[in-house]
Amino acid sequence: MKKILLLSDTHSYIDEQILKFVKQADEVWHVGDIGNLEVIDRIKKLKPVRAVYGNIDNALIRSEYPLDNKFTIEKVTVWMTHIGGYPNRYDQRIKEEIKKNSPQLFISGHSHILKVMFDKKLNILHMNPGAAGKHGFHNVRTMIRFEIHEDKISKLEVIELENR
Repeated sequence: MKKILLLSDTHSYIDEQILKFVKQADEVWHVGDIGNLEVIDRIKKLKPVRAVYGNIDNALIRSEYPLDNKFTIEKVTVWMTHIGGYPNRYDQRIKEEIKKNSPQLFISGHSHILKVMFDKKLNILHMNPGAAGKHGFHNVRTMIRFEIHEDKISKLEVIELENR
């Protein structure tokens, strides 16, 4: 069983509120727009990190993290990418690939809009954790935490931090 903390769009911002939840997780997944590697370094001091780069991330971050991160954890296949869209509105870049090689869990960021929805056509759970940073149009900073045990995703919880 793995406890996952999912965050996105930190835009170079990390604080003790975020780190409190990092300490409770087994792994932290960051879905892009990291902003500065210091964000990841602070998380890595506490827990392992899986990440992708986002559209605002510089060449250094892009050299450390991929555009797409596809992996299996426990028995769940995962695809993380920053700009991916959501069910019935997948980004053009991934639209055909997701139909051919559907993961069980598809995670994207970018929109700063927290969204969890199930794609009945492709049998995919989609998550977007919203934005944990203070830059952008969102009003409330958000993250998601959940557990993966074998092939099950459970105990999904939205974490709302203070207004930005």
